[in-house]
Amino acid sequence: MCGVLPLWAASGGDGVSEKPRFEGWACPLPLRNYPTVVLGHGSGGQMMADLIRHLFVPELGNELLGQMADSTVIDLEGARLAFTTDSYVVSPLFFPGGDIGELAVNGTVNDLAMSGATPLFLSAAFILEEGLPMETLARVAESARRACEAAGVRVVAGDTKVVNRGHGDGLYLSMAGLGVVPEGIGIGPERARPGDAVLVNGPIGDHGMAILSVREGLEFEAAIESDTAPLNGLVGAMLVASREIHCLRDLTRGGLAAALNELASASKVGVEFEEASVPVRPAVRAACEMLGFDPLYVANEGKLVCFVPEGSAEAVLGAMRAHALGAEARRIGTVVAGHPGQVVARTGIGGSRLVDLPAGELLPRIC
Repeated sequence: MCGVLPLWAASGGDGVSEKPRFEGWACPLPLRNYPTVVLGHGSGGQMMADLIRHLFVPELGNELLGQMADSTVIDLEGARLAFTTDSYVVSPLFFPGGDIGELAVNGTVNDLAMSGATPLFLSAAFILEEGLPMETLARVAESARRACEAAGVRVVAGDTKVVNRGHGDGLYLSMAGLGVVPEGIGIGPERARPGDAVLVNGPIGDHGMAILSVREGLEFEAAIESDTAPLNGLVGAMLVASREIHCLRDLTRGGLAAALNELASASKVGVEFEEASVPVRPAVRAACEMLGFDPLYVANEGKLVCFVPEGSAEAVLGAMRAHALGAEARRIGTVVAGHPGQVVARTGIGGSRLVDLPAGELLPRIC
């Protein structure tokens, strides 16, 4: 692992200088080109991966953080707990199909579900900007309550902070979640194996295009709404069909492309899929074509990808299609032994193309 020497030079009595020592980094990294944080560092793509791998992990890493999954599974006196945390800075606060309150609950629940856990408890930290209308805050809190009820979880701890006017963009929301992983479940980003089937639970790109439409004042022929939804019920049904599921990932920042690359890299396998098999709603496809976006990289908030052994693929796919959130589920590809760490799409004209991690920020502030 590439180590990082102390980023701050000693200076004066407090032992800390006012400027970072970039020359202290132990290996030449792309991060050196960014002396300040940019939006791309929160993109879910290569820039964020570099930031985590080369700055946070050397300073804070341990065997549990090293799981690098949507949630960390912790063995605690015989119980297997899943723990996750996430922050939500979506702009605008209200968008077609949802709002920041519902999004925060669903996103945290989904991160727990991707470890096969049953989500139980959440904490909620509200960062409020001075001047935020109380009516707006009440709407967000009510939406979060309804989302908790739908997902079967409870908020059991919280915090409230207020920042000066002009410094908080209205409202930020941070949540942590705790769940229990049933015995016999072993889902992780490193568990993919050659021969696994690759499944998705429905059309991609809805959330990102919904945010873009309202943010930029765009109108399309058909309405596009966010797909935000709690996926724990769907995952539960999939696990009833087979406990042999190897990997699950929700398709948030960076979309399907980022999720497939992360799993391929963690498991040291290749992934091949048929572009024509990836479901995309016509309105979303048209919007992406008009704006020059690739749907594979557009964020979702109610979609997942599943790697499951070939022998269990049909049973899991059937369970997905029997659930409301998986009615349009499809098999899109296969895990292969070749080109480890890389994702290849088979095109409609018989060719192939490499689908890499997005370099930076496709659409900022979408979750």
